[in-house]
Amino acid sequence: MNIHTYEKFWLAASMVLIVGFILTITYGAVGLGIAMIDDSSPTVDPDNLDEHPGFADPGVEQVGENEYEVHVIAVQFAYFPNEIVVPADSTVTFHVTSEDVIHSFSVVGTNANTMVIPGEVASLTVETDDPGEYGILCNEYCGVGHHDMEARLVVVPQDEFELEVE
Repeated sequence: MNIHTYEKFWLAASMVLIVGFILTITYGAVGLGIAMIDDSSPTVDPDNLDEHPGFADPGVEQVGENEYEVHVIAVQFAYFPNEIVVPADSTVTFHVTSEDVIHSFSVVGTNANTMVIPGEVASLTVETDDPGEYGILCNEYCGVGHHDMEARLVVVPQDEFELEVE
């Protein structure tokens, strides 16, 4: 059987592309160390969030030197708290859940973005470097008031930060 030179070239080129695609997908899935969502994250009862130690009074809590945890509840069509104030040059871990439908928690201008599912607690950690103000938006359509669902993350200088304790 005689295979034309151009056919050999295109067969070889397509094989190189197929192997390249496979290597690219493998690197993206394994090489970057990106963890996929699994069922090992903590769960909560979305109907009884007021009984959960973190979500009964959502807000900012200092857990170490320059380390903070923020519990946030997403509901149609708001976040509680709707303004989060944290100091610059700190590590902030957000724990977010929903009590009604699927939402998302996206800090505009950063790579902080997670899906928020009722009954599950999504956690993400952000390094706050410079003072500034960031919007928090829902990127999952959650109903007729979805376009109004927003909050603010305010990063203030260390010397201006005061944790409100009740």
